[in-house]
Formats: sequence, C-alpha cells, structure tokens
Amino acid sequence: MESPADGPTFPAAYGPDRAGCLLLDMAMPGMIGQQIQETLNACGIVIPIVFLTGHGDISMAVRAVQSGAVDFLEKPIQGSILIERVQRALQLDREWRQKRGSFQAIQQRFALLNLREREVMAQVVSGLTCKEIAKKLDLSPRTVEVHRAHVMHKMGVCTLAGLVRLVAEQTAETTLPALTTGLRAKRQAQQEPDDTPLPRAAG
Repeated sequence: MESPADGPTFPAAYGPDRAGCLLLDMAMPGMIGQQIQETLNACGIVIPIVFLTGHGDISMAVRAVQSGAVDFLEKPIQGSILIERVQRALQLDREWRQKRGSFQAIQQRFALLNLREREVMAQVVSGLTCKEIAKKLDLSPRTVEVHRAHVMHKMGVCTLAGLVRLVAEQTAETTLPALTTGLRAKRQAQQEPDDTPLPRAAG
C-alpha cells in the first residue's frame, strides 16, 4: 500500500505494470479526486478507482461512475466494508490485466497479417463465402481460398468458429471496420502488385 504525497504527483509516478487499485478522496491536497480521475483517463491509465467522500451527492457519484470509478463510498465507513470494496477492486484489476494480456496476444497475431489477408478475414468473419468474397474484392475464388488459409495459419486457428472468436475478442476493444478502413488506400499508396494465386499454406 502506498500513499502519494498529494494528488497531482500520482499520475506521473504511476507505473502501468504495477497491479493494484486507487483509493481517492474527493477532497485532497492540490487536486480533488475527480480531477485526478480525469487526468488518469486523459493519460490512458486504467486502474480501478474507489472514491471516498464525506459530502457526496447522487450527481457526484453518477459522474464518478460514468468516468470509470468502480465504487463510491460515503464516510464514515466501517473498516470491514472498506476492505471488502478494496479487495473487489483488486480482483477487478487482476481480471482487467488478464483481458488486456489476451487482447495484446491477439493484436500480435493480427500484426502478422498483410493488408489483403486482413481484408479477406474481415469478409470471412462477416459470413461471406469464398465466391462472394472473390466477387466483392475482385479476386479469383482460388486466391481467396489461399488468403483464407494464410489467415487461419497465422491466427493459429483451425475452424471458422475459432477465427470469429478471436475477432470478437479483438473487437471488444476496437471495431471490425477498423480492420478494413483504409486498406484500399494503403494498397494504392504502396503500389502493391495485383493478387496472383499463391501456394496453399501448410498446416
């Protein structure tokens, strides 16, 4: 357990690899708790926040929760209740870190895909057949099959259901259109050659 000297020093001193939660009082030296929360959000720092206040109201609690706080407690509060809420916040932090770890692993797999493979994957998980994708992307069905095989191999899945699951996990943080937005423009900028049938990926 650590107690920063004052509110403004915490965002700069916080290390994202450090597990934990943040217990904030609405009235703190130098910066109120909600200002610290706003600063953390602006910096992209994700940490469970439990607010304490001796003069809170419903609108204050609503703003705090809408901004990402996991709890809002009024003082005075029993020590056992405070400990229980902090433990719950710590559990949330563990769950969030686990999800971020899974998300980062999926992102690394996505990074292996070239532009065309991402384009084909987006169409595959939307439910289109190879013939439909070929018509939509102006490719031959054989070329689509090859790209699809490359996608399955690089993403480490053997079934369409497995691929859909990975994309669903990815799009829990982003959106599927992000996979295809700008791909045509990037392809033209990079002056990629026309697609030609490639050998089927092994495995």
